Amino acid sequence: MARILITSALPYINGIKHLGNLAGSMLPADVWARFKRGQGTEVLFICATDEHGTPAELAAAAAGQDVRTYCYEQHEVQKQAADAFGLSFDHFGRSSNAPNKRLTQHFAKVLEQNGLIEERVDRMIYSIDDARFLPDRYVEGTCPHCAYEKARGDQCDNCGRLLDPTDLINPYSSVSGSRNLEVRDTRHLYLLQTKIEPEIRAWVNSRENWQPLAKSIANKHLDEGLIDRGITRDLSWGVPVVGPDGGPRPGMEGKVFYVWFDAPIEYIAATEEWAQANGGDWESWWRLDKGAEDVSYVEFMGKDNVAFHTVSFPATIIGSGEPWKTVDQLKAFNWLNWYGGKFSTSMKRGVFMDQALELLPADYWRWYLTAYGPEHSDAAFTWEQFQGAINKDLADVLGNFVNRIVKFAESKFDGVVPEGGEAGPLEAKLEADLRAALAEATEQFEAMEFRKAGAAVRAAWVLGNEYLQEAAPWTALKTDRDRAAVGVRTGLNLVALFARLAAPILPFTAPTIAASVGETDLSWPVADADLLNSLKVGQKVEPQGVLFTKIEDAQVAEWSERFGGAES
Repeated sequence: MARILITSALPYINGIKHLGNLAGSMLPADVWARFKRGQGTEVLFICATDEHGTPAELAAAAAGQDVRTYCYEQHEVQKQAADAFGLSFDHFGRSSNAPNKRLTQHFAKVLEQNGLIEERVDRMIYSIDDARFLPDRYVEGTCPHCAYEKARGDQCDNCGRLLDPTDLINPYSSVSGSRNLEVRDTRHLYLLQTKIEPEIRAWVNSRENWQPLAKSIANKHLDEGLIDRGITRDLSWGVPVVGPDGGPRPGMEGKVFYVWFDAPIEYIAATEEWAQANGGDWESWWRLDKGAEDVSYVEFMGKDNVAFHTVSFPATIIGSGEPWKTVDQLKAFNWLNWYGGKFSTSMKRGVFMDQALELLPADYWRWYLTAYGPEHSDAAFTWEQFQGAINKDLADVLGNFVNRIVKFAESKFDGVVPEGGEAGPLEAKLEADLRAALAEATEQFEAMEFRKAGAAVRAAWVLGNEYLQEAAPWTALKTDRDRAAVGVRTGLNLVALFARLAAPILPFTAPTIAASVGETDLSWPVADADLLNSLKVGQKVEPQGVLFTKIEDAQVAEWSERFGGAES
């Protein structure tokens, strides 16, 4: 069986991430990793904090810390938040660690040997008031293509065009707001993407199974025409630029590699960190000449990161001329908005990962952001929709079913899986319907269609409720104990099945559901299994308490006041 390498877009180091960041990369990557592990596939799930660049320097200065200390502390904060949300990374690395420095400098060296890097004298924006050259994203102004007034110097978020800061109309420093800018000469290294555009296009065209969103973004940038990209910056924090011999590079002292050059390389470097910590072999996951031919590589990210992962990072990998593994499937997500607007820390709009867990357990958020996430279009989070989904799906459909049947077995059948009676047409129909729902859920998970997968899982839970309503063992018990026993036994087997179906999305609650019927198996069920006879007759069952508490209107009102809502 092929091994699967999964990477999630690296969360940036400057502060804890909001629910949109979680929904757009890390959470679906985790759900899919759990699903594939549940099928018995060997999975390596890698992520890391992205720690270089101007935002890290500015955030550290604002916190009154040196940047290295700031990044160390923020990495720990983000790691704790990821753990609290059940993100099952095999390794959560750091782009400032030694492996990424070594690999970034290696790629720069071989790219230059292949004639794909050259020094150029740049005319770059210098802020006189800030006393510094401004990196692309810290110059803002009006987009020359669509007239969006808050375009960044590297990309316009409105029309998606990749930009150069000198393209902007009426530019200003987003650090200070100063328009006291001038263009100065500075030397930088450029990756000559234009020289390998045919190879990149051929590679993109060979990715036949890419999701439509990723493929369309890649082709858009290729059709608009690639440009040579500067891969160094005038900063003190980052991977140092060195000469071909590994020593200082004359005329480029004090410069570092652009964060968008070194950050994707961290996927490889973090795998090396994993190998160092666990005794694994990182090259067998990344080098085609070292055993990676059987690896299927899947990336998860928001749509704003796609251009860099379908053009710039592949240019680095392909341009190296070395046998590195490239991505097989790229799952891109749209944006999760807050009541139609954007999450904003300064305006106190939206919920961030640490705050979310102050309100409710992780599985509540995991369910909503997976089953109602921004998959094929932007999605708006509202407290009212969140409340409705949690109360109906988790409390009423799943939680109520589990508590109902386990408590009934405890009170009327001595707290065990009862014997007696034979399954009939009602159970046969249920099993057929369940197999169809299971096949649908499996197909949609395989296709990384998470909203559809969530709907299929919920449909299976609904089948259980409908069965229990029709079988009505509490009524049958009055006249036919054997018939009641069949209903209870079937219902308890459904509990075990529902725990397995829930496990990829609800990793904290699924073990509790399984434990209520004395089970620990949370592997993904196969369609030809005996779905309704997995529990042994006489097996002990025990209620585990309320699984999901309903969200009350008063809580919604309180949270809307605290975090913003429809009126904000």
